[in-house]
Amino acid sequence: MKKIIKSLAVVVLAGSIASPAAFAESEQAKESLVALGDSIPFGLNLGQTNQNPSKAAYPFLIGAEDDLRVRNLGVSGWQSDQLLDALEAEQKYRQAVKHADYVTITIGNNDLLQILREAGNESAGDLVLFQQLLMQKLGASDVVANISATILETRSLTDAPIVLYNVYNPFQVNDPLHNVADSVLPGINQMFAALAASSENVYLADAYSAFGNDQALYVISGDIHPTAAGQQVLAQIGSDAFGFE
Repeated sequence: MKKIIKSLAVVVLAGSIASPAAFAESEQAKESLVALGDSIPFGLNLGQTNQNPSKAAYPFLIGAEDDLRVRNLGVSGWQSDQLLDALEAEQKYRQAVKHADYVTITIGNNDLLQILREAGNESAGDLVLFQQLLMQKLGASDVVANISATILETRSLTDAPIVLYNVYNPFQVNDPLHNVADSVLPGINQMFAALAASSENVYLADAYSAFGNDQALYVISGDIHPTAAGQQVLAQIGSDAFGFE
């Protein structure tokens, strides 16, 4: 009996010693999701600090729901040219994408906000002039070309499925800019849809339709970033776009 008890103790001890390594190996065996983009996948303003990507941001929510390892490379404030430059020149981004099983891209929001600010400053309160300047600046912008090049660069590094998020309306319904955004975003998002449709194994996550006019629930008050509930919506439409069950 003593020999049996001793043997069992050895087995239990061996199991406890091996378990951390086994857990690490299990984590490494998971498929991986790499999230590229701006402050939205980063999860800005969801926690007490913004030093690291938030675990409440949609990439980590997708990872938790669909059992994926997540590399969240979202950078607050980035515009489309900065993401493109990083993918073309920085090994951190190139290597992460090369080893990805799934990729999400959320970019262009800061480009559009800058155009919105410039048009607002130059129009001096004239709504008609504001809308004219907004469309002119959008037409002259490189944002669509940059996103197209980002998709092509990503595809050159991996054949993994890519989910491209379009642009939701970040302004609360009682904000005058809400209606302005609604007047231009459908056209802008048609370009996002065309980019996804014309690219191999690229799928659109329609954040604009998913948020609708529910900014009070999905956008942080006094901010333009998603709430925790908004991030959950982004995670759901991302999972659906990938075809996860």
